[in-house]
Amino acid sequence: MTVQRYEQIVAAGVELVEQVSGAQFALGDLALEIEPMRSWGSPEPCTATEPEFIVKVSLQRFADDIGVSERTVTAWRWTAAKWPAAKRRKGISFTVHRILGSVVEEAERWASPDDPPFNELSGRRQWTPDGGKRLLGHKVDIPVTVEEKIRAVTDLTRDDKVAAAVTADLLLRPAAAAQVSQEDRVRVVAKLTRDDEVAKKVTTDLLRRPQVAREAMRDDTARLLVNRAQFDNSERARGTLREGVPAVRKIEHTIEYLHLVGSCHSYVASLGRLLPRLRGQEFTEDGLSLAEHYGDLVRVALMEARPAGLQSSQLVAATRLRKSQVTRGSGSCGMWARPST
Repeated sequence: MTVQRYEQIVAAGVELVEQVSGAQFALGDLALEIEPMRSWGSPEPCTATEPEFIVKVSLQRFADDIGVSERTVTAWRWTAAKWPAAKRRKGISFTVHRILGSVVEEAERWASPDDPPFNELSGRRQWTPDGGKRLLGHKVDIPVTVEEKIRAVTDLTRDDKVAAAVTADLLLRPAAAAQVSQEDRVRVVAKLTRDDEVAKKVTTDLLRRPQVAREAMRDDTARLLVNRAQFDNSERARGTLREGVPAVRKIEHTIEYLHLVGSCHSYVASLGRLLPRLRGQEFTEDGLSLAEHYGDLVRVALMEARPAGLQSSQLVAATRLRKSQVTRGSGSCGMWARPST
């Protein structure tokens, strides 16, 4: 199609729209003659010949008689009332007149056709339905600005399933994700990980990144919670093993006991090195009582943890206690001497 032919088609279309708009205004005027517009709460009765007719019934009958819907007749009537014949503008469609009819102030409404908005598609100033909607702040049919597109997307994603699919697709676009601020990303991730299963999977994946793990462990609370979780997991694994293999508990008890014996032996050996240095020094009664007290604590702890199969001779050899002390589990450690007074 040539440019010349297109311009001819546009000219013919403009003429037809003008005719259609004239017919719509004429039909609106007829509807106004049947039911004039009245202010809200007006006490004036309906002008229909039959008193039982109300406005809606009158308009419905008129719509049925001419073969259109009552809603269409109501729109014609309302627009004709907003735009008296002397104020209607040639070259502006009935649809634009109807949209601009929502301007509250009459003077502003009637002056609005004189200032058409710029149409980016045609590259010139002209009135279009979307132009009128932009003037009033209504939702447009074809969004152009960022705000209009955001509004359209918001309306389309009110359904949760649609929103989930769109969000997943958007987050896969690096360029789109890069435009999101760090605070918004943190907020979104926090909301998405409220489910424990999702949070567990995300945390596992994040901690597999060395740099992320190092930075995260610099937080004292995070490090404490991770250490506690590791200990809890170890205890759970050990508990499961003990339940499945009872002999493991006996082995663990023996190992722990040997650690205790070793600690006591180190304690006694340390005392053996310290005592020669303390010879000739005076000790108070409180000091001697305190030393004996801690010695008894070591012995009692050892006796309470003693395995059933451990021989007394082994205890004597390991702790250097007397056999009578091992048997009864009480008494003095025998390694402190009171100085003569």
